Amino acid sequence: MSFAADSRELDRIPTFPAPIYNQNPDSIKQLSKAKNFLYLINPSSFTKREFIDAIKATNYDLLIIDLFVNEEIFTAAEVYEMKQKQNGGRRLMICYMSIGEAEDYRYYWQESWKNNKPVWLDAENPEWKGNYKVKYWEKEWQAIIFGNDQSYAKKILDAHFDGVYLDIIDAFEFYE
Repeated sequence: MSFAADSRELDRIPTFPAPIYNQNPDSIKQLSKAKNFLYLINPSSFTKREFIDAIKATNYDLLIIDLFVNEEIFTAAEVYEMKQKQNGGRRLMICYMSIGEAEDYRYYWQESWKNNKPVWLDAENPEWKGNYKVKYWEKEWQAIIFGNDQSYAKKILDAHFDGVYLDIIDAFEFYE
């Protein structure tokens, strides 16, 4: 499947190729039908409205985006709005969620953790400042991620994304 990125930070909508590769007006209802995708998980240079409008102006079949723009969570109505491609077709919206690292810019982060780490919080990832390995088997971390009405997964479900992209599923390698 075609994908283009012009920044390691995944913070921009690429201007190339134009038009996007395998662009089509089809409504995408299954992952296997998508012909292209955009992975845009760091929208900090956008306001929420700018981001929504920029997404709506594209024809990508599949979007992988974050649940938040500058700490503002997407509503179900906003996610639904972004599901419409510019050419009239519908796209799939997948939400990014890291399950193998805690991120110090997330709503759940507590400043006290830097000096008084919970048992599940481990070393900072040297490649991604502010991201910390987690002992994903610990119940306290799991409760942040899923299984209750305040969890990250519940927030994604409430926003009506079509699915979730689980990142850092290879966290077990850190503990081998």
